[in-house]
This record gives sequence, C-alpha cells and structure tokens, in this order.
Amino acid sequence: MSRRVVRQSKFRHVFGQAAKADQAYEDIRVSRVTWDSSFCAVNPKFLAIIMEAGGGGAFIVLPLAKTGRVDKNYPLVTGHTAPVLDIDWCPHNDNVIASASDDTTIMVWQIPDYTPMRNITEPIITLEGHSKRVGILSWHPTARNVLLSAGGDNVIIIWNVGTGEVLLSLDDMHPDVIHSVCWNSNGSLLATTCKDKTLRIIDPRKSQVVAERFAAHEGMRPMRAVFTRQGHIFTTGFTRMSQRELGLWDPNNFEEPVALQEMDTSNGVLLPFYDPDSGIVYLCGKGDSSIRYFEITDEPPFVHYLNTFSSKEPQRGMGFMPKRGLDVSKCEIARFYKLHERKCEPIIMTVPRKSDLFQDDLYPDTPGPEPALEADEWLSGQDAEPVLISLRDGYVPPKHRELRVTKRNILDVRPPAGSRHSQSASDASLSQQHTLETLLEEIKALREQVQAQDRRITALENMLCELVDGTD
Repeated sequence: MSRRVVRQSKFRHVFGQAAKADQAYEDIRVSRVTWDSSFCAVNPKFLAIIMEAGGGGAFIVLPLAKTGRVDKNYPLVTGHTAPVLDIDWCPHNDNVIASASDDTTIMVWQIPDYTPMRNITEPIITLEGHSKRVGILSWHPTARNVLLSAGGDNVIIIWNVGTGEVLLSLDDMHPDVIHSVCWNSNGSLLATTCKDKTLRIIDPRKSQVVAERFAAHEGMRPMRAVFTRQGHIFTTGFTRMSQRELGLWDPNNFEEPVALQEMDTSNGVLLPFYDPDSGIVYLCGKGDSSIRYFEITDEPPFVHYLNTFSSKEPQRGMGFMPKRGLDVSKCEIARFYKLHERKCEPIIMTVPRKSDLFQDDLYPDTPGPEPALEADEWLSGQDAEPVLISLRDGYVPPKHRELRVTKRNILDVRPPAGSRHSQSASDASLSQQHTLETLLEEIKALREQVQAQDRRITALENMLCELVDGTD
C-alpha cells in the first residue's frame, strides 16, 4: 500500500445537506419539456423556475424567503407563445431576468421587489433575430446589458439589451445544433460545444475560432464545457460505449487532454457548475439523484474527486446560487436548488469549521453586481476582470434598479400596438393619425393608473401583514 490516500485540501471534507422540509418550495409544476437546460435560475433575491403551462410558455419567480406551499394562483411571468427553454438572471441587476423560448424570441423582464397581483405579461424588451427556437442564454460576466443567445438555427447572437440591438451575430461557425456556450471570466472568449462533436474556443469580436478539438468525447450524446480560472476547459460528455466521461483541456494544446476520467453508464447529460473561487466543479446529471464534486488544481491528476451528495429523488433541473448569495457565517460554499416533479429543494454545501469567525481562505473577494464595462466599450475591444466585493460582512442585495431600454428611433423599428392596420394605409388622413395618437396617450395614462393602483394595493397589503404580525 504505497499509494498516498490523503491529499491536503481545505475542501476535502465538504459535505452536502438538503435543507429542512419547511425551507423547500412546494406545489410547483416543473416544466416537462425535454430540453437539456437547468430549468432553474437563482440569485440573492429570487428563485425562478420554468413551469408547465398551457397556451404558451411561463416561469414563476419567487422571493427567496417565500418558502413552503406556493399558491396555485401565484402570478407567473407569461408572454412567450411556446415553451420557455432557458432562463438566466442578469449578474449586474438582481431584478432583471432573460427568458428564451421555442417561439424563437428572447424576452427580458423587470421583476419587482413586491409580489405582483397578476401575471407579468409585458417584457421590457423582446429580442427577435433567431429563425428557430432559442435554447441557450448567457449574460456577459463583466459588460453591462450584454446578453448571448444560441438557437436551433446554429447561430449565436450577442445583444445590447439596453438598446435592443444585435452587437454580433456568429452565424457560420457551427454546422449543427449548439449544446452549450460559456464565457471566460472577463468575457473575451467563448467555449462552445456542438452536435458535430467539436469543442471550439471563439473570439466573438473577431468572429474567429481560435482553437478547436474534434471528439473531445467520442460519444454522440451532448457535451458540455466550462472555463476554469486557470484558463483550461472542463468538459463532460460520453465515450463511444456511452459511458459518462469528464475531461480537462488546455486550449493552447488541444491534442492531448490534461485529464480524462470515465464516470458511469448513466445516460443523463451532466450539467457542470464551476466555482472559480474554490476551484470546485459540481456535476449534476438530469435524472440523477446525486451531485458529484471535484476540485480542479495545478497538480496531477488535476481533477480530484471530493465526494458525492446523494438523495432518493432524481433531479429534473438545478439552480446554482452566485457566491454573494451564500451564508458566510455557516461556511456555506455552494447552494443548489434541486427541482423535483412538484417542488424545489435547496441543497447546501458546507466546509466544516469550528470557528464562528469569517473564514478568509474560503471566501476570497468575489464578483459583485457592478459591471466593469459598458456594452460599447466591450464591443470596441476593451476587456476587464469582474469588479470584486468582499463577503466579510455578508452581502445585502441593492434595492430595485430599473433597466432602461433606449431604442434607436423606436418607431422605425416596431410600430406601436394598434397601429399595424394603419401601416399599409400610408395615405391615411391626418385626422386618423391624430385620433390614433390620442388613443395611445389614453392607453398610456390608463396603464400608469393601473400600475399606481397596483402599487397602492401592494402597500396596503404590506401594512395589513405588519398589523397581523404585530397582533400575533
């Protein structure tokens, strides 16, 4: 027995634990769409879950504190005319979420801090540019209002959400369906995987593939890829014999893997969630009932197995909390939101420590909510690392910040609702035009009135809750 069993690592004893039953979110009809996305997105304020919905696509957004049974009439975010396939919270505004759908559109939504009285049906902006369904969304890590989408048309589009404009369209790089897209830490490069079995590193601003590797995993089933903090690429895929496999690659030398490990014969696609602060990657397979986690280091064998969290129920999807949403007083280093058929259950990963003091070594400064660049600065070629914050005193999410969309000459882009019929009648009289403008003004005034009443109802409900709490 000459093999050294114990490897020194502060993450060797990380353990996972499901939250208590009263901390789960019950009675949620999770989407049954057979799409390999996580179906769940979470940030320090809200939990969003793609729902099973008739007559189009919908997702629910719950304040994190609203645990327990969810009212079946709880307002949803509805607006898509076909199932929602992916959702992603903006890293620089905790009240903004983007959704992608089978209806070929992307919608960006402003979620209020108060609970709305009725379904949210009006997105801030609808982005239309894909010709087939849109299944992947990813916000830029450091530039404000920059959103990436990838569709069944094999095209990647990068948008400026603040103006509704297409910044870049990468439409001749992937000959088949795109399975995953990941930004590197400063958003200068993309790692993509595709049905053609090729792993590509792309410089989006040069519209150029800077490195590629065919058959990083030889199996036909979908492959996933994420950047590590060292600039390596961590991948999950399948062998030719349909065994699940993980790999670590150096983009400067794609010939040989840095590490390659076979896992098991399960057929669920492994979703990798990578935490650059700790160097830990968590693997959650759809249909699995476990989360495996590995530490990626600079020492052989480079990918070190740590442990497995197992539970009885298989997972339909998984949300991963950003570092700033964790409880540092409990040495929590990761938190997942596991989707069952009818509920969502938090799973907490903890490093056991005896001290109650802040653990500097577990919590290096981490990306905060401030963007480092504006969209046009990034597009012009600038790069910047994320703006970091300390978690020493915990993180308090900032108050509701509104995303303002400034469309360039919006009337040229899309006519207001109601004016479509008059579009073709370019010879319509001025009096009709005047009537239309009056009607639009009236609609605007009524909408503002409804919103004001909504706010008043919410304020009165909050007062009522305070009074009830006070009498308990």
